[in-house]
Amino acid sequence: MLQDKPLTLRSNFSWTFAGNIVYVGCQWGMLVVLAKIGGPEMVGKFILGTAITAPVIEFANLQLRTVQATDADRQYIFDDYLGVRIISTGVALIFISVITFLIGYPWETTLVILLVGLAKALESISDIFYGLLQQHERMDRIATSMMIKGCLSLLLLGAGVYFSGSVLGGVVGLVIAWSLVLLAYDVRSGSLMLCSNLETQLNTALGKLRLAILIPSRWHWKSLRKLVRLALPLGFANMLITLNTNIPRYAVVGLLGVREVGVFAGIAYIMVAGKIVVRALGQSASPKLGKYYVAYNIKAFRKLIFQLAIVGILLGSVGVIIALFAGENILTLLYKPEYGQEADLFVLLMFAGAIDYVSSFLNYGMTAARALWIQIPLFTLTTIVLCFACLWLIPIFGTKGAAFALIVAAIIKVIFSSAVIANAIYKLHKSKTCV
Repeated sequence: MLQDKPLTLRSNFSWTFAGNIVYVGCQWGMLVVLAKIGGPEMVGKFILGTAITAPVIEFANLQLRTVQATDADRQYIFDDYLGVRIISTGVALIFISVITFLIGYPWETTLVILLVGLAKALESISDIFYGLLQQHERMDRIATSMMIKGCLSLLLLGAGVYFSGSVLGGVVGLVIAWSLVLLAYDVRSGSLMLCSNLETQLNTALGKLRLAILIPSRWHWKSLRKLVRLALPLGFANMLITLNTNIPRYAVVGLLGVREVGVFAGIAYIMVAGKIVVRALGQSASPKLGKYYVAYNIKAFRKLIFQLAIVGILLGSVGVIIALFAGENILTLLYKPEYGQEADLFVLLMFAGAIDYVSSFLNYGMTAARALWIQIPLFTLTTIVLCFACLWLIPIFGTKGAAFALIVAAIIKVIFSSAVIANAIYKLHKSKTCV
């Protein structure tokens, strides 16, 4: 039986880092397979499916995993999280279907978009089980799931594309892979954890069957509505974060052209390496941040956030130094000589990434402190600033203007996120004094 004893922060970080490395590497491998076998058109159809479905799914997710992981006093049980996720994901799939049919893409493209949406819906359900395991600080099980899912996705997508000669066959393989991992591994991990912690009615065969077919043991509509109201701002914030990632790309392709956005996006993708570390450490630290905040442990809460921010600064600094002294060689080696000519852009993007790493860690702190609704105006402001900065700077500086815009937006996020956390700590101190 699965032991429910929490792992140490170091162990959780190590597992999460390894899981993210393998998973991101396999996702990169899927794009390589599509490009090698089918060329740019096949890649384009797959990316189109992701671009249309991602904002909808990200909003529907409501960042429930983060809310769940930081729910230190167990205000909601697992059935509540699963129930909300099933409903929101179902609505998201309907919305994606309506949008796709209204746009009127060719039938193959339409099917690709719908299947990518289905794959992401399955991933969303797995994400809720990840939240349960993260809540109990068992990132090893999450990492194992991500490794299996990444490798199986690469294998079945590649096989589907190779034997069908179409991206449609590859996406079918992706759906099969994510379905197998969800039902054969993620549900089992969640079931064992829930049984050992007696959080749901899983002592009976009926309870286990309901979980196996993804039906919550209870539908407490009052709790579901409260949970949606709590997490709704995070849904908006997540959607805005997704837009922030893509706005510079939209602006570059609109103002400069397809070639330029290819160069910009290729170089910007290198920042993902740092984000793997940020995500791994942030997800591992989230439960502890939530526990510190609920326990009024101001000193530990503030110390952990400060340590995370320092890690972000150091990580980003390493990226900037590497880009500064070896940028041209790295870009030429990874891509082509024409990318190596954009070494200055590489340095600017790494600098933007350094600030963004700190901002990401502060986001985990805000969520742990339940400063949720304030994130909507914060990310709305960032989105507006980013839009105007892109429109102003890109015509003047080209792709470097997009990097400058990212730097400006990241600085805005860090300043206001710091203010939100400082206010949360002040309120916590005030409440502790009153108690």
